[in-house]
Amino acid sequence: MDVVTVSSKFQIVIPRSVRKALNIQSGQKLQVLTYNGSIHLVPVVPIEQLRGFLKGIDTNVPREREDRV
Repeated sequence: MDVVTVSSKFQIVIPRSVRKALNIQSGQKLQVLTYNGSIHLVPVVPIEQLRGFLKGIDTNVPREREDRV
């Protein structure tokens, strides 16, 4: 488990092992979320990279009440 220290300017350094595991690059944006007293940093993925990530998903979903069984 990696531990970081908050600087006097409220900055932290993301440990190298975490940066490598998540392929975080310099200048990349991270979304900051708080949940039950913890902080989560989630890499923001450009929308262009998401194109096609649901390829092959079944889109036949009953949309009208009459279509549901």
